[in-house]
Amino acid sequence: MQRRIVTVVSVAEIARQTIKMVVQDEYISKYASPGQFVHIAVRNHTLRRPISIASVNKTEQTFTLLFKIIGSGTEQLANSRVSDTLDMLGPNGNGFPLDEIRAGEKLLLVGGGIGVPPLHFLAERLQQYDVDVHAILGFQTEDYVFFQAEFAQLSHYTIVTADGTYGEKGLVTDYINQVGNIDRYYSCGPLPMLRAVANSLPDVSGYLSFEERMGCGVGACYACVIPTNTPEKYKKICQDGPVIATNEVKL
Repeated sequence: MQRRIVTVVSVAEIARQTIKMVVQDEYISKYASPGQFVHIAVRNHTLRRPISIASVNKTEQTFTLLFKIIGSGTEQLANSRVSDTLDMLGPNGNGFPLDEIRAGEKLLLVGGGIGVPPLHFLAERLQQYDVDVHAILGFQTEDYVFFQAEFAQLSHYTIVTADGTYGEKGLVTDYINQVGNIDRYYSCGPLPMLRAVANSLPDVSGYLSFEERMGCGVGACYACVIPTNTPEKYKKICQDGPVIATNEVKL
């Protein structure tokens, strides 16, 4: 992790209250791995904003962030203009482990809302492996759906909306059984969704990426801890996570 002053390349609203921002920085684009995040300083706000990395282009030395406008801090970020600079710490945290992946495996990605972006970065990276990737992506309504075309290029995918206005109707867990037997799963989204995914796949190895409000973002303030089954009893989501093995956490 380093403190970086990055340059905004583009900003666009791609779904309801959902912003896609592309920024340029040699260091973060080179060293970021799927599941990691950046911590962004916002003018006149005390706390930085943690945002997951959704994509990396090493050739152009850029990376993509997706975030929802949920307050004055993210609204200010959404109003950034091309060539503006932002103060970021990154890449932060531990991402999805890839060293245990074996050729021929079937992998399941399950994302909900703004938990979808880090799974897109993971799906990009999995193109380097000889694996079968299936993604189930959940959104509130059609207005909130994004990255349909991007996932179509990277994996088998199913989009689910709570009201059925786009794709399938229901919850992401309603469609897990349709994928068939899987070797491993990766999930990111709100805690109730993560709990439901883990309960749906009790005998499958999995990794969960937690969305959490953070204070310092570097493990010093203990504002984002989660209880675990490990000897240390708690893990810091910002430092030990945001990705943690399912069998290590108490949901």
